[in-house]
Amino acid sequence: MIKPIEIILLPEADDFVDKIEKSARKKLFYAIRKTKMRIYGDWFDKLKSSKDIFEFRVKDSNKYFRLFAFWDTSGETETLIVCTHGLIKKTNKTPKQDIKKAEMIKEKYFKGLL
Repeated sequence: MIKPIEIILLPEADDFVDKIEKSARKKLFYAIRKTKMRIYGDWFDKLKSSKDIFEFRVKDSNKYFRLFAFWDTSGETETLIVCTHGLIKKTNKTPKQDIKKAEMIKEKYFKGLL
């Protein structure tokens, strides 16, 4: 049996989503809904040179809105995608310090420190 996917936003990710423009927020939630239905595309992708960090990525108003995330498959009833934090960029390049930040949050999460 395939476990359903649930997506949770940690506080920093939740704050980010609350503060972005409404049109970008709608696109981001649309990407999240598709991912929950196991429909994958360029809006949700693994970041190269990362320790299993993914990002939701949408473009709106010539800006890229990114929400960093990782998978937690340890649950018995569901699989989680845990969103750590977000950022807005005018280019399609992902800053290495944000990848490292997501990796540190992931490590704390699995150690039970969050």
